[in-house]
Amino acid sequence: MKKVVMLLPLAAFLATGAAYAEGGKELTDKYRCTSCHKLDKKTIGPSYQDIAKKYAKDADAPAQMAERIKKGSRGVWGGAPMPAQSSASDEDIKAMVDYVMSLKK
Repeated sequence: MKKVVMLLPLAAFLATGAAYAEGGKELTDKYRCTSCHKLDKKTIGPSYQDIAKKYAKDADAPAQMAERIKKGSRGVWGGAPMPAQSSASDEDIKAMVDYVMSLKK
């Protein structure tokens, strides 16, 4: 019985992460990230899959990605600037990062 009780918090944590990833897809539309990023092909910016692949083994990547989304960036993937999403909540940004990182192959 103790094993089941100990697994419940882990299951809740995993479900929350999955919910963030699911909601993140809709948020990338809401914040118009999809104007420059596509799922599986480079356009103005890199594809979500290329981003996830590049940062798959970098434990600091989600925090760096969140900061770039919030403040904008330039020169990370080429010359095109990524506009800041300063109006996005930290929760929305986390959901978008979780979604992108869930696409690693």
